Amino acid sequence: MEQKGVQLDRETFSCSICWDLLKDPVTIPCGHSYCMNCIKGFWDEEEEKLCSCPQCRQTFTPRPVLVKSTMLAVLVEQLKKTGLQAAPADHCYAGPEDVACDVCTGRKMKAVKSCLVCLASYCEKHLQPHYDSPPLKKHKLVEPSKKLQENICSRHDEVMKMFCRTDQQSMCNLCPVDEHKGHHTVSAAAERTERQRELEVSRLNIQQRIQDREKDVKLLQQEVEAINQSADKTVEHSEKIFTELIRVIQKRSSDVKQQIRSQQETEVSRVKELQEKLEQEITELKRKDAELKQLSHTEDHIQFLHNYPSLSALSESTHSSSIKIRPLRYFEDVTAAVSELREKLQDILREGWTNISLTVTEVDVLLSDPPEPKTRAEFLKYSCELTLDPNTAHTQLLLSEGNRKVTLMKQIQSYSDHPDRFTGRRQVLSRESLTRRCYWEVERRGGGVYVAVTDKNISRAGIECIFGCNDKSWALNCNNNSFTFWFNNIETPVSGPRSSRVGVYLDHRAGILSFYSISETMTLLHRVQTTFTQPLYAGLWLCYSYGDSAEFIKLK
Repeated sequence: MEQKGVQLDRETFSCSICWDLLKDPVTIPCGHSYCMNCIKGFWDEEEEKLCSCPQCRQTFTPRPVLVKSTMLAVLVEQLKKTGLQAAPADHCYAGPEDVACDVCTGRKMKAVKSCLVCLASYCEKHLQPHYDSPPLKKHKLVEPSKKLQENICSRHDEVMKMFCRTDQQSMCNLCPVDEHKGHHTVSAAAERTERQRELEVSRLNIQQRIQDREKDVKLLQQEVEAINQSADKTVEHSEKIFTELIRVIQKRSSDVKQQIRSQQETEVSRVKELQEKLEQEITELKRKDAELKQLSHTEDHIQFLHNYPSLSALSESTHSSSIKIRPLRYFEDVTAAVSELREKLQDILREGWTNISLTVTEVDVLLSDPPEPKTRAEFLKYSCELTLDPNTAHTQLLLSEGNRKVTLMKQIQSYSDHPDRFTGRRQVLSRESLTRRCYWEVERRGGGVYVAVTDKNISRAGIECIFGCNDKSWALNCNNNSFTFWFNNIETPVSGPRSSRVGVYLDHRAGILSFYSISETMTLLHRVQTTFTQPLYAGLWLCYSYGDSAEFIKLK
């Protein structure tokens, strides 16, 4: 009874703003008392500049003059000396994120335990009967939870202690009588035991994946070092060779160095990107493992079953098991190519430079490749902007739209002579070479357009220059009635929906070339699987009526 009186005095002499004992107490006209600084701060923050009582909301005009209440101050000091302590620290009170004691009145204290039988949460003071009373000692106490009501059956208002395996949901003892009649039911504890076994298996799988990914990360780090060492060594050798040929190929030396560094940066970037993904996956797996570990220690069966489905699901693996580092020589082949160029500089400068460039770009660590695109959105990730090379255009082809569109004209165009120009057929090549994964689309107008991919060394005259009539080019013949595919002078009929737009996908390293009909849907027309040894170029052939046109479309 004495303790109860002290508690009453504490509340009587506490400020209702800070919930602590009054400091410099003042009494406002309505009769309520506050700490002087608390009521000043409260009035300073009121939006309408009205002075009101925080408890009764009575307003005062003008703002009252605050004078310290000497009697209250003396009384509070005397009470402190006789055993009255300051109000519990703020961290003992329940905040918005805390579980509050269901028994406390007024400002509630933090709960320290929740009872699964009482379905209530208690602070230390109100929890004591559960430790003292024999009947209450049998109750199941768990960590404080805001979700106790989820343990109540909404249909029968009973505590749920059963689990229906047929419907995969928790239920009370009355549910098997009606809603779950005839279903396979077990106790929540039995279901928890089964799921706990599954959880442990999941954790073992996660831990194994972590070990596998850590090995992959270490392997990739070694690969980064090997690439850097090989690139540095090749740059050094290339510079020595080009120093001997400084007067003839000084600029080529700079270009080779730049290209090697660029390829080095690209390959290192690809390796590090996958390395980062694996490290992120490791972090995520560790986080998931921690969550499952925490869940495995949950004492509340219902909460375990409630949270298990969402926590047990694992994100898709990066699938790094396909990482296989090839014992390549990396950039050393570039040194060999440069040495060959030094011996035959005057005769093979142009051809030799192409060979050097290709050798550099072929340096490629065999990492786990992303899967081949399946949807148009995935293809668009590899879209490239192509333009037409005026130096390759037949004299009856007019280029426009920033050299993206070609039209067959009756009039001869005033192009200058150039060794790359087609004279045998009305064809044109792209300015850009194709050595990686790339995708582009061609919009055609007219009866006959060939959409092609070709080696730049294709002939420029005679039968040998025709797209699809040699082993250096692959061509899709698009006319108003049908599609046909041509390679090495062999024609293959192609079935598919008619459309004015054709999509082309090239994976140079994988040796894949695919043609698609593009309309509301994307339909595969023909797919080639081969080996490409040279940089490729997109080609267009307008072979029928004047006014026919084809255009490389800008893709977003």
